[in-house]
Amino acid sequence: MVARPPVRIVVDRMKVDDLPAVHEIERDSFTTPWPAHAYQHELENNRLAHYIVARCGDTIAGFAGMWLLVDEAHITTFATGRAWRRQGIGERLLLALLDLSAARGAHEATLEVRPTNIPARRLYEKYGFKNVGVRTRYYSDNNEDALIMTTDALEGRSMRARIAELRAAVAARPDIDLDANGLPVPGSETNRGESSGVRDDTATADAPTGGIIRPSSATRRRL
Repeated sequence: MVARPPVRIVVDRMKVDDLPAVHEIERDSFTTPWPAHAYQHELENNRLAHYIVARCGDTIAGFAGMWLLVDEAHITTFATGRAWRRQGIGERLLLALLDLSAARGAHEATLEVRPTNIPARRLYEKYGFKNVGVRTRYYSDNNEDALIMTTDALEGRSMRARIAELRAAVAARPDIDLDANGLPVPGSETNRGESSGVRDDTATADAPTGGIIRPSSATRRRL
C-alpha cells in the first residue's frame, strides 16, 4: 500500500453530522462519557455553547467546546482521537477557542483541570492560563480536586502578543504525514520540531483519559 499525501488540519464548527465521530472520540477519551444525545442537545438548544472540530479531510481528529457566560469563556470539553494524539491538534483547538472567545467579547477564559494532568497544565500555561483556585473533590470518578485556571484579560496587550506568537508558530507547522490507512505516521509532527513540553492532547496533551470538565453548574466530571 502507498502512503497518502500529507494533510493540514482544519478547525471548523461542529455539525450534527459530525456527532458519530465525536461520540467515538468521547467514549475513547473519558471515563464518564456524555450520553449520545448530549452534544446534539448542546448544538441545537444551548445558545451559550460553541463546539468545534479538527478535520483531517473527512476524518474528525478531535473536538473541543466552551460556554460563553457573559464575559467569560468557560472551556467545557476537549479531546483528540487516539490515533491523532501528539500531532499538535489539541493546540490548534485551544488556539481556536481563544480566538473565538476574544471575537465574541469574552474578557477571560477559564477551565478546570486535574492537578495530576501535568501535560495538560503545561499546555494551558503555554497559552496563558494561571492557577487561581481549587475546587475540592471536584471529579466524581475519584474525588480528585480540580485546579481552576484562568487567563489574563484576552484583550490585554500581553495576551494578544502571546496568542499572536503562538498562532504564527502553529501556522508554520508542516502538514501531517499519513500512512496507507490515512492515519498519522507516529511522531511525524513531533520529529519536525513540536515542543516536547506539549505533546498534544487527549484533551490536553496525552493524558490517558483526556478532556476538560463541563461547567460546574452543568455536571461535575472530566479530566
